[in-house]
Amino acid sequence: MLLGFFRSPKRSFASLTEQEILAIAIASEEDDARIYLAYADILRANYPDSAKVFEDMAEVEDLHRRTLIDMHRKRFGERIPLIRREHVSGFYERKPDWLRKNLSLEAIRAEAEGMEQQAYNFYVEAGKRVSDASTRQLLGDLALAEQGHEDIARMLGDKHTPQSVKEEEDANARRKFVLTYVQPGLAGLMDGSVSTLAPIFAAAFATQQTWQTFLVGLSASVGAGISMGFTEAAHDDGKISGRGSPIKRGLACGVMTALGGLGHALPYLIPDFWTATITAAIVVFFELWAIAFIQNKYMETPFLRAAFQVVVGGSLVLAAGILIGNG
Repeated sequence: MLLGFFRSPKRSFASLTEQEILAIAIASEEDDARIYLAYADILRANYPDSAKVFEDMAEVEDLHRRTLIDMHRKRFGERIPLIRREHVSGFYERKPDWLRKNLSLEAIRAEAEGMEQQAYNFYVEAGKRVSDASTRQLLGDLALAEQGHEDIARMLGDKHTPQSVKEEEDANARRKFVLTYVQPGLAGLMDGSVSTLAPIFAAAFATQQTWQTFLVGLSASVGAGISMGFTEAAHDDGKISGRGSPIKRGLACGVMTALGGLGHALPYLIPDFWTATITAAIVVFFELWAIAFIQNKYMETPFLRAAFQVVVGGSLVLAAGILIGNG
């Protein structure tokens, strides 16, 4: 009874007949064709050339499906068993449509390469565990077919997306990433890191009590994160500006704002005042360095200029907080 309770509801590959293996191959080719068409639909608006690649790859998958159906008809007749790869233990699985909608262009390309490589690896390993010569031959043929898909994908990619097109599409993808995540996140990090310096250090030097200072920092950081997040999400729906989903931008901005403030608030969980303050000052240095690094890497701001602006601004706010706290 206990063995029945822990037994997997999926079939083992070793229990499958040759007909069932062929049926799974047919269903897999059909599913992969649909996935490639879904990728084409996702990419068509912004990356029409890459969309054509996936449309052609879907046609190749459909050709293999028809070939496998002809093979099944010759060997086993018209009725194809209703069994799919998700019914077999250890078989690779594909993500459903709703988990693929937000993938980037590069992620979709990598996903497609992984799909073909997974199928190839599975058929090769499955062939090693099968003793029947006919079944092993079948698995070997399927492995070669999957390996051939990678060559076809490269060929179609060269046809529809030459290097100049790929560079243009990659630049467009990077621009969308910067506008949707980096820019609002950077704005949030700058606001959270710099604007909370004054209240946190003012509270620290005014009270000389670490717990009260932490509470001030926590409330300032969380409040600023919520405010910045809602402001970013509300002021631009992204349709005209092309900055992407307002929800994604709001989350990026809000989370980074809160993290920017919490970075130098958390050290005040240390009971000793001066240890906490020195630790917080060190954290501030790394926060300002991170802001300058992001500006340089993604916004193409010269590092020295970015560092100078951030350090000067942060230093002035920090000094204001310390002076007010000692006033």
